[in-house]
Amino acid sequence: MDGAQISITLPDGSHRQYLAGTTPADVAADISKSLGKAAFAAKIDGKLSDLTTPLEADAALAIVTAKDNEALELIRHDCAHIMARAVQEIWPDVKVTIGPVIENGFYYDFDRAEPFSSEDLEAIEKKMREIIAKRDPVTTEIWERDRAIAYYKAQNEPFKVELVGMIPDGEPIRMYWHGHWQDLCRGPHLAHTGQVPADAFKLMSVAGAYWRGDSDNKMLQRIYGVAFRSKQDLKAHLTMIEEALKRDHRKLGREMDLFHLQEEAPGMVFWHPNGWALYRTLEDYMRRKLTKAGYKEIKTPQVVDRKLWEASGHWEAYQENMFIVEVDEEHAREKRINALKPMNCPCHVQIYNHGLKSYRDLPLRLAEFGSCHRYESSGSMHGLMRVRGFTQDDAHIFCTEEQIEAECAGFIELLSDIYRDAGFESFDIKLSTRPDVRVGSDEVWDKAERALEKAILSVRNDFELDPGEGAFYGPKLDFKLTDAIGREWQCGTFQADFNLPQRLEAEYVGEDGAKHRPVMLHRAILGSFERFIGILIENYAGKFPLWLAPRQIVIASIVSGADAFVTEAVDALQAAGLRAEADTRNEKINYKVREHSLGKVPVILAIGMQEVENRTVSLRRLGEKSSTVMPLDDAITMLADESMPPDLR
Repeated sequence: MDGAQISITLPDGSHRQYLAGTTPADVAADISKSLGKAAFAAKIDGKLSDLTTPLEADAALAIVTAKDNEALELIRHDCAHIMARAVQEIWPDVKVTIGPVIENGFYYDFDRAEPFSSEDLEAIEKKMREIIAKRDPVTTEIWERDRAIAYYKAQNEPFKVELVGMIPDGEPIRMYWHGHWQDLCRGPHLAHTGQVPADAFKLMSVAGAYWRGDSDNKMLQRIYGVAFRSKQDLKAHLTMIEEALKRDHRKLGREMDLFHLQEEAPGMVFWHPNGWALYRTLEDYMRRKLTKAGYKEIKTPQVVDRKLWEASGHWEAYQENMFIVEVDEEHAREKRINALKPMNCPCHVQIYNHGLKSYRDLPLRLAEFGSCHRYESSGSMHGLMRVRGFTQDDAHIFCTEEQIEAECAGFIELLSDIYRDAGFESFDIKLSTRPDVRVGSDEVWDKAERALEKAILSVRNDFELDPGEGAFYGPKLDFKLTDAIGREWQCGTFQADFNLPQRLEAEYVGEDGAKHRPVMLHRAILGSFERFIGILIENYAGKFPLWLAPRQIVIASIVSGADAFVTEAVDALQAAGLRAEADTRNEKINYKVREHSLGKVPVILAIGMQEVENRTVSLRRLGEKSSTVMPLDDAITMLADESMPPDLR
């Protein structure tokens, strides 16, 4: 190819001619001196690549700079390498393993006898800034496997030797240098260390991690860090973390006496009276919304014979996450093997199959607050956010292919109403389309994908496309809501399934008198009550609107002579449907206010002798310093209206 001309197509559609072997860095410098200096990496025919990658044939080329989306991942990737270099420059005997990019940052695993301390992290950060200031070039070479193994053996890097041996035949072995420091990596990387913003990263914590994630292997030390484009972005992220700690649902759950978890039932929630009041309020609200939307509520067994899970395909694909129950049944020759249901879908098909269905019966919407159990590893469980026992707001819609669009549009409208009532004004939709391995014809997939896209556009005009990430049985929608501090939570889902009705022989008689397979639409809005309640607690920082608050009103006596009127007020408020309780303890009113404010009670009514005489209450809202005096009857009317769930107003 020496001397051969190649044509490079730039993002604006223009073409430039270069000699084969020219690099993206050369092209960037040729376009302009400023672009040459600003270049981070390149996209060659859509693939992210190093600036030093030779261009050997005609290609589409885009130069990546700090403002591009890909730049942040590159910054975080190089931060990981710079951190590993810093560690080895401070402690040359430390062995490095792997260090990928993760959400908001990066980590690297190290083999070191002494645990890393907070002082060590400060020293590493200082050394990283020194490396960044050197602006060392980042270079790469592709080596043969034997050469790479010999090199790492000579460097006494056993983990790297093992990693080289794991690289599949035919895949290039890329050796990177950040200045004098070398690492094995797929890349790509920045042009030099100085492109990492020195004031926009921070090392956060140290944790244990097994080599290659296997508990039979050696325990390593993992250093986590975060990195951003600017100091301002880093500060905003650290502020969000600080705010998230204040809102931690586990901490607030203790303060508000909502729930607890314990070792005797890992991943299973013990709901306290306050937490169960919140749970039931949300469940009652969801039941009313589903009934109004035309769903029929059902209840299915929690323990189901393995035969059904085999027929549905879950036994083969999901068994390791299922709780297996063996029963010695009377007169049986062998044990009967059952499983606690990890999902409700196969059981809902059993109800659908009970009795012949006609096209006139469709769409049939079956809903269940289904109690499910899944085996989650102990390390993955996190308060209410990830548990082993949970309740889904699950429903399945059996319909024809022609009804998918209307059912999807109706679901999005229902989900929008519920999220808005729960306090979430914004959410995003992701449409995941057909994967390479799938069931069903392309014609059916075309119909389903078009139906979901048209349904989204009938309700709103934006969504994210995720090609190839649909389930093997059909395309799906995922719904991500945004909380008060900007975090995204994936809760709702809508999936079109052509597989399970086939496997479990669901049918309906069509208008033509022949039997047809229905489409099964899996859908959930909250996802699980447990996780959604955890999200609600953190979104509101425990300061729920009155209709959701587990403890709505406390009536506190200022003097013991007011106790009788306190009891009367509690009775009247409860008769109006409010969750009200009395506090007639022999404590000062300021003490009572502080205690109930810590418990996030939205309204405190104080009653002294003057209030008794005038049949009034002194009303104080959570977070406010002043009180309002009003007649008890007026307070009851106002609070009863305010506590009405949004769907009943």
